[in-house]
Amino acid sequence: MASAFIFLLVPLLFQFHSGESAAAIRRNYYSESCPRAEEIVKEQVTALYHEHGNTAVSWIRNLFHDCAVKSCDASLLLEAANGIKSEKATSRSFGMRNFKYIEKIKAALEKECPNTVSCADIVALSARDGAVMLGGPYVVAMKTGRKDSKQSYAAQVDSSIPNHNDTVSAVLSTFQAMGIDTQGAVALLGAHSVGRVHCVNLVHRLYPAVDPTLDPAYAEYLKKRCPSPHPDPNGVFYSRNDLETPMVLDNNYYKNILKHKGLLVVDQQLVSDPETRPFVEKMAADNGYFHDQFAKAFLILSENNPLTGDQGEIRKDCRFVNKK
Repeated sequence: MASAFIFLLVPLLFQFHSGESAAAIRRNYYSESCPRAEEIVKEQVTALYHEHGNTAVSWIRNLFHDCAVKSCDASLLLEAANGIKSEKATSRSFGMRNFKYIEKIKAALEKECPNTVSCADIVALSARDGAVMLGGPYVVAMKTGRKDSKQSYAAQVDSSIPNHNDTVSAVLSTFQAMGIDTQGAVALLGAHSVGRVHCVNLVHRLYPAVDPTLDPAYAEYLKKRCPSPHPDPNGVFYSRNDLETPMVLDNNYYKNILKHKGLLVVDQQLVSDPETRPFVEKMAADNGYFHDQFAKAFLILSENNPLTGDQGEIRKDCRFVNKK
């Protein structure tokens, strides 16, 4: 009797385990359903980088803005339609761009494997490959199998995405909620070594008086970039995060903030805060260490509360939920 019970129980346990495993994100998720999925994303990211270099910066920012708000579920990409308020329209998403090129990646995947690869996985994989195009580390162990959200979380964006004027403790709390420790948070902020900051987010450090934590000569340079204390919020005036290697994901960011040449308040606070400064110094001294820590934290970020199984869907168009 006991042996018969065990005989019946084992297949049930196996079925439960297999179902659970099938629903979870994992490495090589598309190995059977779309074997070239990751290769196609890489091909598209590479082509877009050579055509529009700044797309690679956008892919990295997309990952943080998507995963930090509720889940890594491509809710970021939804347009305002059918009662949905777009996360892209919130103040924290100011300056984000290149969303239209996500559709180019999606189209290539749909041509190869219709209704198979989620937009959430496109966000994650394009961020990984974008980081490599910028000279950053390759995150080998990235998992796939995320599903797409059927709703937007625009109302949660402001409380989930740190403001550039937030304290270091507030920023660290945001990362800790995703399982990323202080060292990892400092490494991920190193993404500020690429891209740019619009003047609207800088002028409070320049006018009416220069922030005393800014290097005076650097402040004068920034005033040339941002000559008005009241820039047009929709204008194009900006300054590069790093003047020496503006399109390389390297440790110059840490070297710059140690010289009081950080653009944002939170950048400079990493130096003044005793909890984060040791990691700033270590990353400034060792680019390999920075890349190692960035890759580890990047992986944790990409796995924050993903939707799997029946929790979400695979959108046909990353901009809109599927029609019922």
